Amino acid sequence: MKTVKLLLGFVLSATLLTSCVVDEVIITDNNPQTISLNQLLNSYELWYVDVNATQGFGEVPFMQIAFTLSFRNGTLYANNNLVGIGSQGSGFGIPIGDYNTYDMVLDVNHDLDGYDSFDVFQIDNNTIELYNPFTDTSYFLDGYQRSNFDYDFVFYDNIHYFLQEYEAWEKTYTSEFGALNEFDNENYLQFLSANNDSEFRSSQDANVSNPNNIFWDYTGVYNVNDVPGTLYDKTLTLDYDFFSNEFFNLSVIDDGTIELLHADSGTVYEFKGRGYIEFLRTENVEGRMIQQENKLKKRKQKTVKKDNPRTNTRS
Repeated sequence: MKTVKLLLGFVLSATLLTSCVVDEVIITDNNPQTISLNQLLNSYELWYVDVNATQGFGEVPFMQIAFTLSFRNGTLYANNNLVGIGSQGSGFGIPIGDYNTYDMVLDVNHDLDGYDSFDVFQIDNNTIELYNPFTDTSYFLDGYQRSNFDYDFVFYDNIHYFLQEYEAWEKTYTSEFGALNEFDNENYLQFLSANNDSEFRSSQDANVSNPNNIFWDYTGVYNVNDVPGTLYDKTLTLDYDFFSNEFFNLSVIDDGTIELLHADSGTVYEFKGRGYIEFLRTENVEGRMIQQENKLKKRKQKTVKKDNPRTNTRS
């Protein structure tokens, strides 16, 4: 029986990221703001960064990598990784810096990137806009409590990033059934983010203790797709340069183990992640806990980028 990764003991509808939640804070023209910005930011435990709603052509590095942000007594927390999401930091993630508020301005002192500042606008009951005047870019955040935030949906909806959170994936199991095929010879996989494509590398090395010492035999582009009608089932295509594609059914066993069912041969493989990467930002490789040369992970906007209608009114 296939194991389904459930991060918490509940599963909500896949419409979570577009639905409203309880504990609303309503601010309209007829109901002016009666709470401070700090109270507003603390009215929800988690703020999901809806990267596809971003307006403007600039980027704020720490915003571009975060799945969620949390504002807790002057400390800014983020879920930057999918490994451990829902459990790391009791669901808040890791501390990434400090913040201060005044009027409707949010000042952030990121641990690595330093100072940044945002004008904050409330869009609806649980949505805020963070406008960065230095890049003329607006990020939109949706508020949730930990008890009704669907960590599983976020994990599986972004599973291609999960594959990038280890320096390498080592083959640890091959089923006895299944026809012989070329992929039997591949012992390591690596998933990278390169420009607008997702790049992978594979190796026929064996028993390499340090992922940095792996010799990569082949490179290509990989793609993860949904199986219609289910959130948890995925397919993985490895598009080898100058070779035919390899097609798999992809299952997640736990935060460090994946299962690949080779469609053509029927062979089942298990791979374990080696060299966990804790992401802090994407501006340069020095901003990562473990360096991965020239391959930077960041969330990519799937919608068409457009001009930001927000006008910079700071003097």
